[in-house]
Amino acid sequence: MPQLQHSVRHYATEGASSGGTNKWLKYGGAFGAIFVTFGVVRAFAQKPSEEGSEEARKKLEALTGKQPGNPPDASANKTFKGGDQGWVDLKLENVEELSHNAKKFRFALPDKNDVSGLEVASALLTKYKGPEMEKPVIRPYTPTSDEDARGHIDFVIKKYPNGPMSSHLHDMEPPQRLEFKGPIPKYPWSPNKHDHICLIAGGTGITPYDPSPPLPPPFHHHQNTNPPKKNRMYQLCRAIFSNPTDKTKVTLVYGNLTESDILLKHEFENLENTYPQRFRAFYMLDQPPDNWTQGGTGYINYDLLKQVLPEPKVENVKIFVCGPPGMYKAISGVKKSPQDQGELGGVLRELGYREEQVYKF
Repeated sequence: MPQLQHSVRHYATEGASSGGTNKWLKYGGAFGAIFVTFGVVRAFAQKPSEEGSEEARKKLEALTGKQPGNPPDASANKTFKGGDQGWVDLKLENVEELSHNAKKFRFALPDKNDVSGLEVASALLTKYKGPEMEKPVIRPYTPTSDEDARGHIDFVIKKYPNGPMSSHLHDMEPPQRLEFKGPIPKYPWSPNKHDHICLIAGGTGITPYDPSPPLPPPFHHHQNTNPPKKNRMYQLCRAIFSNPTDKTKVTLVYGNLTESDILLKHEFENLENTYPQRFRAFYMLDQPPDNWTQGGTGYINYDLLKQVLPEPKVENVKIFVCGPPGMYKAISGVKKSPQDQGELGGVLRELGYREEQVYKF
């Protein structure tokens, strides 16, 4: 596939203003098994939307829930203030079923004019103690709603058979309540911080089961086995494309177990159609259906990332990695703790990237 490889590499290295045919590759991996095939490509037939056009603004407003260009109201009350603030009890307002094992949850903030108080990229802790539990279950989740959204906060959460918090959430109905605390800061983002960011996400979906290290103080004493790291990827995308002054290019490499596991696909498709010169998504499935025509299957490897990522010599590029432990080991090397990124290893090191170019969620 020399022509395809040339096209993808051209996109990965070209400037933000360059054009090109919008293509889809698919990346697949189940629980750290990373594999690839270059057999399937889809080109969008419609004419790309022009950034800054009325059509693009309407799509962006529908996607993010706010009008681009409107600065956040600094005077708005923040529900979550961090520090010594205790747990905040929020009422479940609405539940939307997205797939056989994923739902979108909307919780009402204390006042209809409140904002969450979160920044990109950060998360919240949730707490639940069942009647037969000796200790409460604590899990971090990253909202999918805009940081400036007023009166509510949204989460997309996948249910796991052995996940006590995800199971509890999926059993909840309005107007039941849940306790939250935070925010937990991760990678601080500012507009145009990098010219090009690359998001490598693997596992079974946007919120995979993923054992991970203890949380940073003051939360380190809580058990943490189900962090929704992929939502931080979407959080970054949403922040970038809702800000008209941010011209960052984004490449998403995203693997799933089955087609129904592709959460937030509609949102990513909207971004790709609205910003074809700045956003590309590459997908594959580990267990595709018989009629799977939008991608391919196989382990992710050196060859795929070499084709779709910008070259290591590009100075202002940042690669974000998130997924199950096996994926970290194969792609970037393992992360030692929330405060220690660990040594760079795996495929990214083989490709010649430097430690300062890679961040492990």
